[in-house]
Amino acid sequence: MLPLTACCSPVTGGRLDDEAAEALARMFKALGDPTRVKLLSLIAAADEACICDLTDPVGLSQPTVSHHMKQLVAAGLVTREQRGKWAYYSLVPGALEALASAIS
Repeated sequence: MLPLTACCSPVTGGRLDDEAAEALARMFKALGDPTRVKLLSLIAAADEACICDLTDPVGLSQPTVSHHMKQLVAAGLVTREQRGKWAYYSLVPGALEALASAIS
């Protein structure tokens, strides 16, 4: 039988402050919806995407996709740039890496 101390590693090394924990929680909460995960994946694959190109792949109306995109922007995962009548979205640099490092 192994000593109890051999099975566990210290958990204090990767400790987050409150602000970082809240930011990560917002990101994970936004990704709690499968449509938003798919939208984020589409944007990541294209580097940027127009709202007009995101409706067909998810099978939702433009207002519904806009609502989902608003949630992703608020969570700090994507940025929005208005070009004429269309909004274009791209990933926030480092956002996906922050999520990945939080769970690894």
